[in-house]
Amino acid sequence: MTRFSTLLTRAAAAILLGSMLVLAGCHRGSTKDEVRTADMLNQFDAVIKAYKSGQFIVDGAVLSALDTGSHFAYLKDQGKLPKTVLLEPSDDSKIRKQHLQYMARLQLDYGFTVYYDDGGVLKKISVVDTKARDLEDYKAPPKTEAPPPQQHY
Repeated sequence: MTRFSTLLTRAAAAILLGSMLVLAGCHRGSTKDEVRTADMLNQFDAVIKAYKSGQFIVDGAVLSALDTGSHFAYLKDQGKLPKTVLLEPSDDSKIRKQHLQYMARLQLDYGFTVYYDDGGVLKKISVVDTKARDLEDYKAPPKTEAPPPQQHY
């Protein structure tokens, strides 16, 4: 049986420890609440898209946050409330902070879990980290009326 010198044994142990630290560093930053969107797209009970001015596209219709809440109240009355909801960006709008705050409110009110697409990675909305916002009806921006035409005499 061959004996290794203590210097060689210590060097091998240091290399082993160093490689374990490197591998542990590669795993840092990933959490259980993040999954790739493509892997989980068909696993949700409902899919909602973010639309302009804090509105949502639900089943092809553009709804205000208040109307979206009414939609989920109806589903609850019918016994068809989803357990998981996916919030995606639409062709017209990306997911904004306002959308996340409305969805956090719906998550609190109806008890389902909401995930959103953040650049191809699914993230779970945390009601602790996201300030839930009261649902509001959509208010169109005010239009300025053109002044009456000037008459020249």
